Amino acid sequence: MNRHLQVTKYVFLDWFSALLAWSLFYLYRKLNESPQIFSHLNEIYDDRKFWLGIIVIPVFWLILYITAGSYRRIYRKARLKELGQTIITVLIGVIFLFFILILDDQVHGYKGYYESFLVLLALQFGFTYVSRLLLTSRTVRKVHNGEIGFNTVIIGSNGNAESIYQSIIHQEISSGNKFIGFVNIYDREYFKMSKYLPYLGNYRKLNKIVKEEQIEEVIIAIERSEKDTIQRIIIELEEVNVIIKIIPLLQDIMFGTVKVANVFHTPLIEISPDLMPAWQQYLKRFLDIFASSMVLIFLSPVYLFTAIGVKFSSPGPVLFKQKRIGYRGKPFYMYKFRSMFVDAERNGPQLSSDSDPRITKFGVIIRKYRLDEIPQFLTVLKGQMSLVGPRPERQYYIDQIMQKAPHYRLLLKIKPGITSWGQVKYGYASTIDEMVDRLRYDLLYLENMSLSMDFKIMIYTVLIVIQGRGK
Repeated sequence: MNRHLQVTKYVFLDWFSALLAWSLFYLYRKLNESPQIFSHLNEIYDDRKFWLGIIVIPVFWLILYITAGSYRRIYRKARLKELGQTIITVLIGVIFLFFILILDDQVHGYKGYYESFLVLLALQFGFTYVSRLLLTSRTVRKVHNGEIGFNTVIIGSNGNAESIYQSIIHQEISSGNKFIGFVNIYDREYFKMSKYLPYLGNYRKLNKIVKEEQIEEVIIAIERSEKDTIQRIIIELEEVNVIIKIIPLLQDIMFGTVKVANVFHTPLIEISPDLMPAWQQYLKRFLDIFASSMVLIFLSPVYLFTAIGVKFSSPGPVLFKQKRIGYRGKPFYMYKFRSMFVDAERNGPQLSSDSDPRITKFGVIIRKYRLDEIPQFLTVLKGQMSLVGPRPERQYYIDQIMQKAPHYRLLLKIKPGITSWGQVKYGYASTIDEMVDRLRYDLLYLENMSLSMDFKIMIYTVLIVIQGRGK
């Protein structure tokens, strides 16, 4: 599968559709102004606005489509879902173009505005969706015919795994699974799956197997006696970008958690690697950049006041830097205004407490109002952190947390943040047990990530800062 070529096809067709739609719309507007426009087309060709629109408008649409995530998971597009996404994206884009570029034009009466809006909407949606439908239909047909496949591994080695394997390969319409092999949970003398697929190893090697075999989809089909490993399996897989599917239990079906995209396919619970819709991810990054820039500009007097206070409170540098573990386990340096005496950790890493003698008098104040954290907005601008996300920790403490809560590694799927749900609830943790307790809220955030959740956490953080309830 050549994904880059497939993406290029969608991008070109979207670009051409936007160019064609805008050209015809421009001609429609000119025809309304001058019904004899066809007899002197040079008026159009000589119009600088026409050529500017030809260049700029298609680029605008491509940026909007990228923001909406139209070119992600390119081989897994569904025609009905594509219809809904195209309608919403085109409607947003047309509203934006209408109010920015068209509303100031001279139009006779409100009827002209409504007609212009509907014509632009119809042209843009019509050309875009028809071209996408043709390309998506061709791709779906290839998937159903087995010409395009997704490297798949089955976790399980006996009855359930055999049953799901047989069910999938005998589906009336192929779901595109290209089975590479299976992995086992508990060692046995004989694996039923050995009759059908190569044995790839134990599930503890999943991370390595997924990377080496370029696995895109994992199907968990373990036995009842192996159910206690389900959490460990998902934790192992959360570090890699794969789609996880699980055989549903009866209670899953009764509670309505089994979502099936195609009536011909085997019913499986799907866990998508995407924590947020693509458009929310892009908007989250935009908000990070915008808010951090505003904070750095408008709070510059606070920066100056804090820096002077730190400098006169005790000997040592104004800023304190420390290596933390960030997105996907990559280390980075996090900066703070120094709130402790120099060499506060000369005896090794230590967590701070409410009455920590290592904290300066001025340090107590800036910690209370979270002023020590504001240099981190520079780290957010660099893209190493976000405004909202789990607090980054040092490897020294991560190793200890992992012994009690191995699912901590799930937090490495997202960028760490200046504030978090756990930070709002707990503030600074003074023990490993408090870190583990705080972890529950960060995991809840991970499973409920959205812009609305980010705004709630930021509002509560601002209230804590204003009220001086930080600890």
